[in-house]
Amino acid sequence: MSNTIPKTALSFFKKLQKNNNRDWFNEHKPEFKKIEAHVKFVYNSIGELMNSHDNIDKVKLFRIYRDVRFSKNKLPYKTHFGGSFHRKKPELRGGYYLHIQPNNESFIAIGFWEPHKDDLMRIRKEFEMDDQEIREILNHKAFKSTWGDLVGDELKTAPRGFDKEHPAVDLIRKKQYIFIKKYSDEEVTSDKFIENVNNAFKSARPYFDYMSDVLTTNLNGESII
Repeated sequence: MSNTIPKTALSFFKKLQKNNNRDWFNEHKPEFKKIEAHVKFVYNSIGELMNSHDNIDKVKLFRIYRDVRFSKNKLPYKTHFGGSFHRKKPELRGGYYLHIQPNNESFIAIGFWEPHKDDLMRIRKEFEMDDQEIREILNHKAFKSTWGDLVGDELKTAPRGFDKEHPAVDLIRKKQYIFIKKYSDEEVTSDKFIENVNNAFKSARPYFDYMSDVLTTNLNGESII
């Protein structure tokens, strides 16, 4: 099995977008399962590459079935592959994500999607005390050229208990700490894709090292794990 995302993955999802119903999917399920097995192999290959620079203890390819119980969108199937690369906890924090979707909608993401309220407070307190180190990491040429700017949900002003005039309020008001790198369909199906993804994830290591240190210590720098 090749270490490339098959073009059939993108073409299958294009067809599924137009036929997102159980009858069509069940008729084409054997085709999907074959594509899914190939894509899972690629995800696992990326996970193996990542273990040369990180400690990935689980690679998870998410199911295609949508949970429609609490959603206005009742379409039964996702029209993309999504998967995560789980770092060894509790000492290594943050996560990696790979999203494969046609029409140039593929991307990789790193960071903290839904930080626990205690973790979020710890991060904010760190930035309130000193934001120089994190800014140096995020503005480093190797990181910035790969990941660009911080994205994610944020408050309109400083959270309760923080000074809205604080020089680090742009970081403190964040509710998520995420970076995203997008890919075209051509890039996704190229034979350089998994190498590119691995290198991008590797470049995130200074960010994860810093955030892991913050989240495994108190404000005095003493270990809490």
